[in-house]
Amino acid sequence: SCYAPLVKFLFFTGTRPGEAFALTWGDISNDCCRININKSCNVHRIRKGTKNGKKRVFPSEPGSKLQRMLLNHRPESYNPSDLVFLSKAGSPMNSGVMFSFWHEWKSNRGEKTYKYPGVVKSLADEGHIPYLKPYSTRHTFATWAISSGISPDKVALWIGDTVETVLKYYCHPEIVSAECPDF
Repeated sequence: SCYAPLVKFLFFTGTRPGEAFALTWGDISNDCCRININKSCNVHRIRKGTKNGKKRVFPSEPGSKLQRMLLNHRPESYNPSDLVFLSKAGSPMNSGVMFSFWHEWKSNRGEKTYKYPGVVKSLADEGHIPYLKPYSTRHTFATWAISSGISPDKVALWIGDTVETVLKYYCHPEIVSAECPDF
């Protein structure tokens, strides 16, 4: 449950995981309605620009699920340079930590290796959902946004890509069969 805000953020915004890992409270407006996406972290915590170098502002409506989640997740006291998403241990998030709660966590004790399935892998193994990688949150966001009537050019602006890329790689309208999330 400590990683639910991160997973929700990825579904609600379509950001790349590395962009979410690099997000600081200073990147988010006080009312949590504007999110500056301008950097990313790789597996070694090196902060760099976004994958394609595009900086963008992601809008959130007052009262939206995204805004409420950010307001609830924000600590009462914080520094603008504090990371928004941290590991359970309070360390910076990275793809390895995400893999462990999403897919599988391994622990070595002596000569034995113990494996603990992550939440998405467990749900997939039980037949509740198909297994998808964390990056699928980006595809899901684009698909839902376009299926709910948001123009592909606006979705491309929000996720920092071209319309052609959004339509070719991220939008899967044939799989939409449930209610649209609150953007």
